[in-house]
Amino acid sequence: MTPKEEAYFRVLRAVELNPDITQPLLAKQLGISMGKANYLINALVDKGLIKIGNFRRQGDKLNKIAYLLTPEGLKNRMELTRNYIARKETEYEALRAELESLRVAAEEIPENAQAAFEEGNR
Repeated sequence: MTPKEEAYFRVLRAVELNPDITQPLLAKQLGISMGKANYLINALVDKGLIKIGNFRRQGDKLNKIAYLLTPEGLKNRMELTRNYIARKETEYEALRAELESLRVAAEEIPENAQAAFEEGNR
């Protein structure tokens, strides 16, 4: 999963969980700037993965909008979710192997290693 795909995944997931999410809240949740949140939303709209629904207007001012995943957006999010899970499982396995290797190495260090080190440096 590329960084761009991960960003899309995170936005699609946030929108699916909270269609009424605002761009400032989205930016805060994802730890990105408002400009990037706006860019990502617009990119996903352009790709046809998100639809913006207008629900209330007061004169010329839009008071309420919602971001809705399109069927293609839902399909895309599911594919990105599978990719994300596969990547995280690979990272988990690599980390688990590294931890096990460190545990084995730590058990092989003699208890008197510090004393032997100090003795050798005299």
